[in-house]
Amino acid sequence: MDAPRWLDEREDRAWRGYRRMRRLLDLELARELMQDARLSEPDYDVLSDLSETPDQRLRLSELADRMLWSRSRLSHHLSRMQQRGLVTREECPSDGRGSIVVLTPAGRQAIEAAARGHVAAVRRHLIDLLTPDEVEALAALTHRVVDHLNQPDRPGDDRRRAAPGA
Repeated sequence: MDAPRWLDEREDRAWRGYRRMRRLLDLELARELMQDARLSEPDYDVLSDLSETPDQRLRLSELADRMLWSRSRLSHHLSRMQQRGLVTREECPSDGRGSIVVLTPAGRQAIEAAARGHVAAVRRHLIDLLTPDEVEALAALTHRVVDHLNQPDRPGDDRRRAAPGA
């Protein structure tokens, strides 16, 4: 087994800074989303993914893949969202075992009401703090890492892959 390639001081500073930023940013965005729109981050993810499809519906398995969640975990979360009237589920006509998650009018209204404040928070806490060149650099590096993690033949990895652009 090869000896580990420890991070040097510059790399360690970047890694720890990224981890701290990610935790603080996720926490703040989740807090504001709940406070302003009464939606959790997973609620927002489900509603936004559904709202961006032409017919505002997705197979449960595809939605689970997009969210990097198990079908079981997503199914439990969707049950809570159904109780609030944000989504419904239908049987998949081509596969009796599958189900289709459908955005309801109340879900559409909820995502539309939440989107403005959420985008403002993303701008306030990240995008507007960066120069245009830094935004380009952030896009380039995040896509490079996502592309690497989505490689189908990456050794030792059998986890579900993130959807492109996710």
